[in-house]
Amino acid sequence: MKLDDPLNHGEVALVGAGPGDASLLTLAAAKLIANCDVIVHDALVSDAIMAMACPTAELIFAGKRGGKPSANQQDICDTLVKLSNENKRVVRLKGGDPFVFGRGGEEIRVLAEEQIPFRVIPGITSGIAAPAMAGIPVTDRRVNASLAFLTGHEAEDKSRMDWQALVAAFPVLVIYMGTRNLPKIATSLVDAGMHSQTSVAILHAVSLPNEKQDYGTLEDVISGSLRGVSPAIVVIGEVVNERREWRNASAIPLQGEG
Repeated sequence: MKLDDPLNHGEVALVGAGPGDASLLTLAAAKLIANCDVIVHDALVSDAIMAMACPTAELIFAGKRGGKPSANQQDICDTLVKLSNENKRVVRLKGGDPFVFGRGGEEIRVLAEEQIPFRVIPGITSGIAAPAMAGIPVTDRRVNASLAFLTGHEAEDKSRMDWQALVAAFPVLVIYMGTRNLPKIATSLVDAGMHSQTSVAILHAVSLPNEKQDYGTLEDVISGSLRGVSPAIVVIGEVVNERREWRNASAIPLQGEG
């Protein structure tokens, strides 16, 4: 089987939709989105990508948004099983990559237990794509030899995070779904030994027309002077200072200039 082979009836594909811009989809993702019976999609899948859906496909919203009424994960899993049992060709469409804070693992476990055929189409995860589109290298050999991805939900009271160990091991952090808890995260990092002047980037909807980029320091976050739009990818570390604008043509010297 090739990844972009047409789905069989009763098969479910977990498809990564990438960071938003339709041109950043994989070829397999684009083909399956355009040729299926049902798409069960997240809130973070862009309108441009949804416009690529097969005109006859049923669209089922299964979005999760922090602080708002959201689809229950068990209900989503039950829906996938039900649609497969109805002999539908199903695309489970997720922003970014299905297996990076996307609960894809929970869904394939249920599908496997129910003996439902499935495939996984990886997507460009937003924790890589958003900084890249903003011109921020998440690794730079002058700055870091390690990198940590974490979810902002881990800043809740029942966090499993060892903040001191995190600060000691990782000079660069990329945080998914971190906006709501960012002041608490910034305070925990500074308390654990990270310098209060460490640079922060808050990247919302990068690659889409409504994108917003905000920059500052951990101290700015703690004081409330730096706030971002949710949902966002947050980059913390000195790689933020290595940012170079590349999407604004006027910022790039032409041959023979400068």
